[in-house]
Amino acid sequence: MPPRTLPSYRRARLGAELRRMRLNAGVSAELAASLVGMDRGKIPSIEAGARTLSAERLRTLVANYGCTDEPYIDALLGMAQRRRRGWWDQYRERLAPGFLDIAELEWHATRMHTVQAVHVPGLLQTEEYSRAIFNAVLPQLSRLDVELRVAHRQERQIVLDRRDPVQYTGYVHEAALRMQFGGRQVSKRQLDRICERSTAEHITIRVIPVTQGAFPGAGHPLFYAEESVPQLDTAQLDSAHGPEFLHGAEQLAKYRSHLDWMADHTLNPEASRDLIRAISKEL
Repeated sequence: MPPRTLPSYRRARLGAELRRMRLNAGVSAELAASLVGMDRGKIPSIEAGARTLSAERLRTLVANYGCTDEPYIDALLGMAQRRRRGWWDQYRERLAPGFLDIAELEWHATRMHTVQAVHVPGLLQTEEYSRAIFNAVLPQLSRLDVELRVAHRQERQIVLDRRDPVQYTGYVHEAALRMQFGGRQVSKRQLDRICERSTAEHITIRVIPVTQGAFPGAGHPLFYAEESVPQLDTAQLDSAHGPEFLHGAEQLAKYRSHLDWMADHTLNPEASRDLIRAISKEL
């Protein structure tokens, strides 16, 4: 497969962390390059995620930037490792890079949280439910493009089924549960799937009831991926031009507060499952 023309989100994130540390330490790109025996022009490429960096050189840089947080350094080293191809690479040049970035982010997360107000969570969607969503896209997608997106969404669910599944919490609004994407029977099977999956120890589903009224972030879905250290967490929002990845300290604090609100104001898992079953029986 041809290489990506743009770096993956995780590689770009590593570069952004190194640039932030360098600027905070007051180290010039010229000095940073000399510390690791590289040309000055290679430092901007590394910080843009366009060039890889060995573990030895990374340790040299962060040490000279004054970083002594070993868990954080270890997490950066993990991001810098030359990775084997992920399952998502088979979709390279077939789907937009954002699809691959989300899958890679999910794969490396230690815990995931989502908030959905219109659709049920993607990691719990049935094929037919996903197909109904993608068939509604405008401009209309070709049949091949629809099926590629459906297949990719189904394969993403491997993070919940592998030997070391990711801990997942999904907050879903009652309105999304009542939306009949694909019709009554498709919706019923989808709700039954959620109930079934939510009994797993690593999967928690909590419903935002319509009686709750307003809630933070109501205008957009949220995906929050926790890494091994909180500094490397990511909040992802959907937009008209594709996924938007946020990792500024203030941004992360904002969306952590959204999740805290959800934990305090949504139905507990048992009550949520009861409501989902009740809605399914109405169909």
